[in-house]
Amino acid sequence: MPVAYQDYYEALEVSRDASQDEIRQAYRRLARRYHPDINKEPGAEDRFKQISEAYEVLRDPEKRERYDRLGSNWRAGQDVSGAGGFGEGFGNGNGFENVRVEFGGGDLGDFSDFFESFFGRRRRRTADGMGFDSFSMRGGDHEAVLDLALEEAARGGKRWLSLGDGRSVEVDIPRGVLDGERIRVAGQGGAGVGGGQAGDLFLRIRLRPHRRFRIEGRDLYVDLPVSPWEAALGAEVPVPTLDGTARVKVPSGSSSGRRLRLRGQGMPGSRGAPAGDLYAVVTIRVPQKLTKKERELFERLASVSKFDPRKGS
Repeated sequence: MPVAYQDYYEALEVSRDASQDEIRQAYRRLARRYHPDINKEPGAEDRFKQISEAYEVLRDPEKRERYDRLGSNWRAGQDVSGAGGFGEGFGNGNGFENVRVEFGGGDLGDFSDFFESFFGRRRRRTADGMGFDSFSMRGGDHEAVLDLALEEAARGGKRWLSLGDGRSVEVDIPRGVLDGERIRVAGQGGAGVGGGQAGDLFLRIRLRPHRRFRIEGRDLYVDLPVSPWEAALGAEVPVPTLDGTARVKVPSGSSSGRRLRLRGQGMPGSRGAPAGDLYAVVTIRVPQKLTKKERELFERLASVSKFDPRKGS
């Protein structure tokens, strides 16, 4: 017997003013979710019948208009159970004799094209030419977060990861990968259905905060402590880098906040991007405890200097 009256808009999970494109998209999404060959849960087959019947009506402007006007009485005066449409489709003992499944032009060729677009490839028809014996579907893609130290991201290289299902996979981390970028691990996502290929695993990079360096794009920033006399007279001092240390010249008369650039000493280039720079930010430090001699010298400097930092040099 035909499927009983139902709220077709509710069945397709769309509003009553939904466009034809919205109705079509909703049907495809729900048909994929509840098709009995995919969903083995109780009630999935009945749900599939409901959405198929709803789509058969709402996809047709005349039927939809009549349904909107008459509601449960929209079929009055016609017997749809034997009309072209409701008696066709899966009439091969699969339990869908009264439900038409249509994905476009209304024939089984369109039906196969729909499943081919979702499940990867067209399957052969059954012996009676009315349906499909099976289909394959690609597995879903999975995403996870991969925490890396700044040095690990800069160097790149191989790394073994343990997945939640007990598998271990080797991941190739590109040199110079940045926070928020994704690494694709092919074939390590969800398993396929019916012999379909597995999905992919995407690892989203999250860089752990560093005790010394700050990162902006590919540029690195590091504080460079200097003494008052080094800042006033100029000096050559060591500065930390990702690979060790380098030496930088502090120009005389440098104030706190001055940035000294070390070209190419930031994050390495990746995927065609050039390497970043390292900026050493001058920070003037004074002794917390002065010796007697240091105090005498500072007091002497204070007595002879005309410099007022609140007025500028």
